[in-house]
Amino acid sequence: MGKNKLVKDVLFWSYANLAMAHTAVDNKQEKYEKFNYMIRSRLLKGLTEGSMNIKTLFDDEKIKLSLGNKCSYCGTTNNLALDHIFPKKLGGEDSGDNLIYACRSCNCSKGKKDLMEWMKYKDTFPPLMILRRYLKLVVNYCIENRLMESTVGDITNNKTLPFKIEYIPAIYPQPCKLKLVAE
Repeated sequence: MGKNKLVKDVLFWSYANLAMAHTAVDNKQEKYEKFNYMIRSRLLKGLTEGSMNIKTLFDDEKIKLSLGNKCSYCGTTNNLALDHIFPKKLGGEDSGDNLIYACRSCNCSKGKKDLMEWMKYKDTFPPLMILRRYLKLVVNYCIENRLMESTVGDITNNKTLPFKIEYIPAIYPQPCKLKLVAE
């Protein structure tokens, strides 16, 4: 990830890749096809030009409620607690947008780490619905704090941010290696 890239370009690219991955997983594809790349291209262009927006977290709340009480990371139903996607120690809020179910094991393991930093540490890619929620939180935070036009280099070592830009995924695994929700 280039230090001179704009934050918005990194976030929009990752979100467009997420849409590409989501459609491929929904369609039970083994690998990405032309249709998936077209979705990514159209969304990236729309986000960049401002003709499209990232949907609100309201849609994710409906999905979160329909999934029931299980760990958002590993899928277990035992020893559940609420986890802050943006850790409180990094400024994460006690709001429904920032809270998900996590088992005590995952919650303790993640601790105050950035979600994507923790996933990299575990050498795993997050369920797409959790990543979608995370990216929306990052985008909303960057818009509210006027960081979208900042460069990656400007914010990389900023210890006050509730996320780490260097862990935002630019490349997504093939759909056969992804899952929408924890199972």
